[in-house]
Amino acid sequence: MKLSIEPADGLPFKRSFEGDSMVIGRASTSDLALADPFLSRHHARLFREGDQVMIEDLKSRNGTELNGVRVEQPMPVRSGDEIKVSGSRIQIGEPTSRGDTTVDLGATILKPASELLRSVDAESRPDDVVGEDALRSYAARIKRINEIHEALAGSISEDELLTLILDRAFEELEPEAGVIFRRQEDGNFERSITRSQRGVTTDEDIPLSRSLIEEVCVKGMAAVVIDAATDERFAEAQSIIMSGLRSLVAAPLLDGADSLGMIVLSSKAAKREFDEEDMQFLVSMASIAALKIRNVSLAHEAAQRKKLEEDLALARRIQESLLPASIPEFSGFELYALNIPSRGVSGDYYNIQKRADGRECVIFIADVSGKGIPASILTASLEALSAGPIEDGDSPDEICTVLSRRLYKRSPPEKYATALLAVVDRETGKAVYTNAGHNPGLLVRADGSTEELGSSGMPLGLVGTGDYSEHGFTFEPGDLLCLYTDGLTEAENAEDEEFGFERFTETTVAHRSDPLEEIAKSLGNEINTFTRGIPPADDQTVVFVRRLPT
Repeated sequence: MKLSIEPADGLPFKRSFEGDSMVIGRASTSDLALADPFLSRHHARLFREGDQVMIEDLKSRNGTELNGVRVEQPMPVRSGDEIKVSGSRIQIGEPTSRGDTTVDLGATILKPASELLRSVDAESRPDDVVGEDALRSYAARIKRINEIHEALAGSISEDELLTLILDRAFEELEPEAGVIFRRQEDGNFERSITRSQRGVTTDEDIPLSRSLIEEVCVKGMAAVVIDAATDERFAEAQSIIMSGLRSLVAAPLLDGADSLGMIVLSSKAAKREFDEEDMQFLVSMASIAALKIRNVSLAHEAAQRKKLEEDLALARRIQESLLPASIPEFSGFELYALNIPSRGVSGDYYNIQKRADGRECVIFIADVSGKGIPASILTASLEALSAGPIEDGDSPDEICTVLSRRLYKRSPPEKYATALLAVVDRETGKAVYTNAGHNPGLLVRADGSTEELGSSGMPLGLVGTGDYSEHGFTFEPGDLLCLYTDGLTEAENAEDEEFGFERFTETTVAHRSDPLEEIAKSLGNEINTFTRGIPPADDQTVVFVRRLPT
């Protein structure tokens, strides 16, 4: 008698009923083992009574139906009848419309590991375990699972974790060889931990089969292959067939919907055949391992994040020490500066320094390419390299020429800085400046008119040699100079629109007579209103210089 079987999980296949009896169930000890987590271990039975084939229900939990009628007592079956056991269907005779899509799974059992885990409590309750020996075996396995949980409760590395899992699998299931494959960053799977009863494991003990990876790692199936050589599913898996493997059991390391890898145990000996209970135990162990791997990974990430935060805090403290501790008093002028980093440390730099016995004040603002720690390192170099020329009394164009040459020699090609450097004379109010590819400085006259301090040379460190020119203007009483970095003018809203130089100018002009700190707050408020609270993507620095009214 031909049987066409459509299991609840997996592809349809065919079997022949040739003996006197065939037990149907989810246990591997059933004559017809089906991938259906809601079947009883021994759910129903086909048997011969004279010339008639009968179907009976074996007191299953979910019952058996024949052509839609519940089987309460043995009932005869004929060609064309359909038997329903839980979510699986068995048609007597050839299927009505199957084409060539059926596959004979032989003695292989494939079950979704996630469903197996969800149903493990319902399937393995003590009242479902019959017999004293079965109860002892059930209790022993539950105890070993708990022992694994306890062993993994403390701090443990991933290698120690996987070694422990494999050791416990050997104690319980006694395979000839075992291996844990882990998914790499490139998506491939590589052996992470191996073990053999001989003490030495080779690639031939458990080959890396693409067929097995597809079923276990990609589809998330747990597998028991009782005889790989007779299983059509692995007919093309030459790596397994040629290795001489007879039986193997595999379970995925599931982390939610993702697979971190798989555990595979194998045996070449005909006397050791893995069964469904072995698969269930291995799935439980793999679930514990995957959870712990995730916890270890999260703990490692948390430690790295904490270390990075500590490094950022230290870098910020170092950088703050490079900025002026306080704004110097400069007779006849008032000064103000503010630096807001976007990533804990800043690629912006400013310096306000008196020289020539207090007669001159150097105003220096710079914006290093990039953000974060790499940019902050270059700002430290900028501070160190500029200190000497500034103190020596060099002019802005001379300072920029020296800085550019030295930065070019000491930094990679993609690292450079824009800068604007001005020197103000206290007595005359005259100022000279050089703009090395920086945003135009904004000079707001007392009457509200504006002038721009445009570029007069290339960014510092961009090329080995560069020519810089020097320009000048005179501060009149009430005039305000605003130097800034592009983190202010290029602040964006949700529509990717920039705040822009025009809005920046309008706000500064409108508040030109306010205290300098209030002007900075007004700019900040306008930018926050424009961006609707979106955090700044770039560092923000502003320096104000205003000549006091006489």
